[in-house]
Amino acid sequence: MQSFIFSVRLKLRSVVSVAASRSGLMAAGALTCFLSLPVCAQQADSKASPVVVQPGAPGQPTRTLPPSTRATLPPRSPKDVEFMQGMIMHHAQAVEMTALIESHTQNKDVRLLGARISQSQSDEIKFMKRWLEVRGEPVSPPMPEMPGHDMSSHHMLMPGMLSPKQMDALRKAKGAEFDHLFLTGMIQHHNGALIMVKDLFDTAGAGQDAELFNFATDVDSGQRAEIRIMQTMLGEKPVEETR
Repeated sequence: MQSFIFSVRLKLRSVVSVAASRSGLMAAGALTCFLSLPVCAQQADSKASPVVVQPGAPGQPTRTLPPSTRATLPPRSPKDVEFMQGMIMHHAQAVEMTALIESHTQNKDVRLLGARISQSQSDEIKFMKRWLEVRGEPVSPPMPEMPGHDMSSHHMLMPGMLSPKQMDALRKAKGAEFDHLFLTGMIQHHNGALIMVKDLFDTAGAGQDAELFNFATDVDSGQRAEIRIMQTMLGEKPVEETR
């Protein structure tokens, strides 16, 4: 009799244990589903088409544009293209000047400055070429069809460019003479770039493209700073250029 009662109690405990275990699994499953709802919602949202909203004018409501809407490049002025094409050629001469430093002077300050100018202007040339190519514009400006016209005469159309005679003198100079010609020539060159930037922003409708605006303002501030450095290296009192 006692063994029968013990057996019944053992079976009851097993039933209760199984029931509790199933209840725990159900509760855990419910909790998992509850916690996964935000994730499911986020996944569903990520599959939905993005909403494109166009801000309205002051006092006007915003507009929801169709999902097929694509960004378009801002309108550009012919002066923007002319500026970029001209500045590529302008920068190229500065890089050509810095390439002479290694074999023409041992002046550490000139070498450091030249490396800085070469690196920054080479990177800027790449940027300007990409800017023009994305917009379907040629990297080089069209050459006027004139008898006897060559690239050197086109260089003279841009402010600050060194003449063939100046470049020849720079190539022939060594040591301290080279340092002087390089620094004075590069100051002339940088001042020409500042004039080009000013002409860009003085032209109605030009310089409105965000990338172009940022680039031109960086050229202006960067070359002003380098002019002051070069004036100090020449023993001159730095002169702040008027904007």
